[in-house]
Amino acid sequence: MEENKKKPSPKMSTAIVDSLCNIPLFDRLNGQELSVLGKYINIIEVNPGEYVFREGDRGDYICFVEEGALDVMKRASAGGSAIIATLTKGRSVGEMSVIDNFPRSATIRARTKATLLTLTRSRFDLILEQEPTIGVKILKGIARLLSQNLRRTSSQLADYMGPLT
Repeated sequence: MEENKKKPSPKMSTAIVDSLCNIPLFDRLNGQELSVLGKYINIIEVNPGEYVFREGDRGDYICFVEEGALDVMKRASAGGSAIIATLTKGRSVGEMSVIDNFPRSATIRARTKATLLTLTRSRFDLILEQEPTIGVKILKGIARLLSQNLRRTSSQLADYMGPLT
């Protein structure tokens, strides 16, 4: 996976900001804040079957699906792996990697050709330092997203376990 290293043109920057508007994690940011955030974002493209990252890899960036679909795969204790989710436009993956230094908790593989917006931990740290109001809003968005994921996982676990009669 290669990052697009071109300097963003004004047209590209506008496209990035338009894309950021569709990502729930950024729903608390206003237009000006989204424009500032757009300066920290990279664009990458992946082909069907290409791995974005693998479970256990060092994580240092978050991905936002601009176009296409990604499969989230988790290793099974019995061997092999299972697709636990498919992410489409507006969804994100790797949120924990900009917060902690732990290895990736799942493998992400492109189901279709996909365009991803990425934010690295180092650029996120710059946002926190240089644009603290935006950084706090993003942190709250990440916390909200992780909380929703934990609630959903807890509910699925309860359904799987059944009643404790």
